[in-house]
Amino acid sequence: MNEPNKGFDDIIAREQGLRRSLSARQMSMIAIGGAIGTGLFLGSGFAISLAGPGVLVSYVIGAVIALLLMGCLAEMTVTHPLTGSFGAYAEHYVGPLAGFLVRWCYWSGNVLAVGAEVTAVAVYMKFWFPMTPGWLWIVVFSGSLVLANALAVSVFGTIEYWFSIIKVTAIVAFIVLASYLVFGTETATGFANYTAHGGFLPHGWWGAWIAVMVAVFSYLSLEMIAVAAGEAEQPQIAITRAFRSTIVRLILFYLLTLALMLALIPWTAAGAGESPFVRAMRSAHIPAAAGVINFVILVAALSSMNSILYVCTRMMFSLSRAGQAPRRFGVLNKRGVPLQALLLSCSGVAVAAVLGALWPDRAYLVMLSISGFGVMFVWMMIFITHYFFRRAQRPHAQSGPRFRMWGYPFTPLLGAVLMASVLLTTLFNQPFRMTLVFGIPFLALLGAMYYLWSARVRAYQP
Repeated sequence: MNEPNKGFDDIIAREQGLRRSLSARQMSMIAIGGAIGTGLFLGSGFAISLAGPGVLVSYVIGAVIALLLMGCLAEMTVTHPLTGSFGAYAEHYVGPLAGFLVRWCYWSGNVLAVGAEVTAVAVYMKFWFPMTPGWLWIVVFSGSLVLANALAVSVFGTIEYWFSIIKVTAIVAFIVLASYLVFGTETATGFANYTAHGGFLPHGWWGAWIAVMVAVFSYLSLEMIAVAAGEAEQPQIAITRAFRSTIVRLILFYLLTLALMLALIPWTAAGAGESPFVRAMRSAHIPAAAGVINFVILVAALSSMNSILYVCTRMMFSLSRAGQAPRRFGVLNKRGVPLQALLLSCSGVAVAAVLGALWPDRAYLVMLSISGFGVMFVWMMIFITHYFFRRAQRPHAQSGPRFRMWGYPFTPLLGAVLMASVLLTTLFNQPFRMTLVFGIPFLALLGAMYYLWSARVRAYQP
């Protein structure tokens, strides 16, 4: 092991016990499946309303940030494939406080994201069952996914693989059909809608930059592949393949689908009140299109719930094994699953139920905006951690990792600056203003908790 990595031996030892059961094929689908969620199927409509056709520029910038992140994360993960992932990297290469903040921010943000997704699931089911109370669907789907995560990591991997297959198949079918409608019929639309309603940038470059924030929200969850590496059969191979496939699929699935959608319907209609995918298919008079798209969006939300429950559970496990959470959350059952950490990570469902009762029309957006801080802060910290990681590795470059991110130190610094800018941008958009209004005091609270915890540990040391 490289000299700067010797201190990692203790971190690796304390996270032993999880079973490496995820195949390289499952890891690749988990990586892309994490990036294809309600952010694409629903959130893209909000982004289009902010930027018009210029949303393509917004998603290109978001994709650049995501790919920079995947490159930095892949290099660190190939070197250290363990469940604590970026939390453990921050602890080792930046400092114990950084590891504490990254783990707790990521766990809490994703716990709230579970609540956001389950709130959305209840809304989607009303399409077919308008008279059934939403809490029933929350109970049914939450219970089913908790059970799946409690059985074994291989069960999680299988379910997430097939969820991702459904999403990918739906997007490929949309691309084929939309391409035919745009180019292959007598009434082909072409790209006239790009300039027909106020031009390509109807709200200027500022509108396009504001939409970058929504694009980044859409790409959140890409980082979960690093957490899953701790239970991969061949983590080095799986991570490298996942990174390369994600580059291609991000460009294909996001940019190509948005480009075709904006050609099919005016941007003024795409951002109005429902999934732009539904509107695009309805404009083409495709039978049962709305029902099919609603099913795919439902699968996307369930896939997100499944993945988020998984990463929350593993991050709480890592916190416990690091001594930064109660010990019982680091205990594994006979199947190698930290069951008590899983049950704790379901608390976001309870928060969602309360918010849904108090503010039924705003619950989803409130949960989404406050949950976003934790993951976006972690993205920024991944770039910062990679800078320190590479600086520690540099004297030993001849025996360095198999995968190396190009452009150091420019790329991690650029990624950190871009993420800091996106976080600041949330203050200028009303629906997401709660991201920093909630996030900054929460970060201060975590900092205080860390120093209290550190003082307690020192007091008990001989």
